[in-house]
Amino acid sequence: MSEVTKTTNNTKETARKAKVESYDIARSDETLHLATDLAKFIKDNKLSTTVQGKEFVNVEGWQYAGSRLGIVPIVDHVINVSTETELKYQAKVTLFDLRSGHTVGAGFAVCSNKENGKKFYQEFAIMSMAQTRAIGKAYRNILAWIIRAAGYEPTPAEEMDYGNNTPEVKAPVATQPVAAPAPAVAAEAPAMKAVPAEQPAVTYASAAQKEEIIRLLNHPVITRQEKTKMLLNINRLDEERATQAVAKLKKAIDDRENGESAAA
Repeated sequence: MSEVTKTTNNTKETARKAKVESYDIARSDETLHLATDLAKFIKDNKLSTTVQGKEFVNVEGWQYAGSRLGIVPIVDHVINVSTETELKYQAKVTLFDLRSGHTVGAGFAVCSNKENGKKFYQEFAIMSMAQTRAIGKAYRNILAWIIRAAGYEPTPAEEMDYGNNTPEVKAPVATQPVAAPAPAVAAEAPAMKAVPAEQPAVTYASAAQKEEIIRLLNHPVITRQEKTKMLLNINRLDEERATQAVAKLKKAIDDRENGESAAA
């Protein structure tokens, strides 16, 4: 038996002996409670990264979500796929379920020094990032909806590095001669034109608003269909719409509870 196989088997055996949380990924009511806890944990420990106004969870946050469900990552392999001009590593990670003792997911990822900001990375850092991305990718494949339910984007923050690989565009150098200054009257004319008003920036719902919405969605009188619809759109809500959503949920809960009391 190879050393790699022995190490993997030992890891799985140790994982089986670990204490497993009571959350069940197959039950939406339990995982929604986990989403509330997850949102607080990520916020308190600053485990997210903001990209263009949206929050993406770091791999540590994904690992926390997995650990609460008894799902741990195991690195299967890290392969050097470098060329003469590029330092590049590929990693594969599988997810092991402590409850069932079976593999429940996998993820592949690569990292290269050709990426934006990684030109001077040492080899061990490129290899390490490939593993980190593979862990995040594996969890994303099975837990993306829980991360979204917690109010965050369902893509690991480490994958967003690819979005920065935009070549810098330099403005062309002006070659035409400078025009002679226009008469004073003509110079004042443009000032008479109306300046278009700037569009107000959209302020998305705060983490506190999202947590309140998730808490209300966990109420027994809210249907599963209503939960699903709201969770799929929670990251698109601005502050005003989030406030309206909270008010509607509270009213629906009050109305349904009063209706049940009257019926009883």
